[in-house]
Amino acid sequence: MQVVVLAGGVGSRLRPWTNTVPKPLLPVLDQTLLEHVVRSLPVDTVDEVVVAGGYRVDQIKAHFQAADAPFDVRIVPEDEPLGTGGALGNCRDVVSGTFACFNGDIISSLDSTKVLDMHRANGSVGTLGLWEVEDPTRFGIVGLDDDHKITRFMEKPKPEDVFSHLINAGSYIFNDDVFDWMPQGRHSIERDVFPQLAAEGLLSGVPFEGYFIDAGTPEAWTEAVKASIEHQRFNSGHVGGSKPSWFASQEVRDGVLPGATLEHSMISEGCQIGQSSVSMSTLLEGAHVGNKAHIVASLIGKGARIGNECHLDGVVVDHEAVVPDGTVQHGGSWPV
Repeated sequence: MQVVVLAGGVGSRLRPWTNTVPKPLLPVLDQTLLEHVVRSLPVDTVDEVVVAGGYRVDQIKAHFQAADAPFDVRIVPEDEPLGTGGALGNCRDVVSGTFACFNGDIISSLDSTKVLDMHRANGSVGTLGLWEVEDPTRFGIVGLDDDHKITRFMEKPKPEDVFSHLINAGSYIFNDDVFDWMPQGRHSIERDVFPQLAAEGLLSGVPFEGYFIDAGTPEAWTEAVKASIEHQRFNSGHVGGSKPSWFASQEVRDGVLPGATLEHSMISEGCQIGQSSVSMSTLLEGAHVGNKAHIVASLIGKGARIGNECHLDGVVVDHEAVVPDGTVQHGGSWPV
């Protein structure tokens, strides 16, 4: 099966990390975000991943060529922003048959084989993974009948228009005739295609439980790391602690100084941590934290240096950046 990953954005909410690294290549434990997205399907069922994107796509292609991934990666570039529908429609000449399509920053417990089974059983053009939320106004909501047919689809409803708390979870199975429903050029699959398919009885949905995280913001990124640790979404490394953290290797774990406290954090290869506390944070390769520092819900870039007695809460620190001793910052990025 082919998988289309919609990765058209520049990852602006994760800047400055994404100024030099495209979001699909950012590591969540020992795998890239793109690999976490694709693993909604068993890896042995995926022949080719088609990345629909326009930002640093050559970097994405080069990474997977060098990584000897278990699937081929093809890039379908966007020369200009095309929206979700336009980006998928841009792939009409390279995908065929029944294929999967995922938004590029979703980490969830969805088993897309169940979506595929329902898709085939209902003879649908498209089938969506569905997640239940309390406030659905930021999402696309669906009406679902007893046969798992989507009877109605509405994108980002006003509070007074909410008719369901089941939302589109950004994970789809399509037949290639979905392209017959798509206009050429820029459009939204959520606004321009799904309502039509629902009206014709050609759209199905499968609710799931567990976890669903859109990892496109720093806050959601920390939740994605925590969930990936708790649900063992890694192939290598070591997990330790009562509030478990992931260490890229035993050497990294052994290198954390006695007196340091770590909770629900990701500690990559080459990191060093002094007698400090690190909670709900990500340290990329080669990052160093000094003594008496407090790092909370922060993203520390590759090779960054955090000085002694720093207090960082919800800060994205750029790769190779140096944060001086005694720095106190809540939110935002470093350098500011």
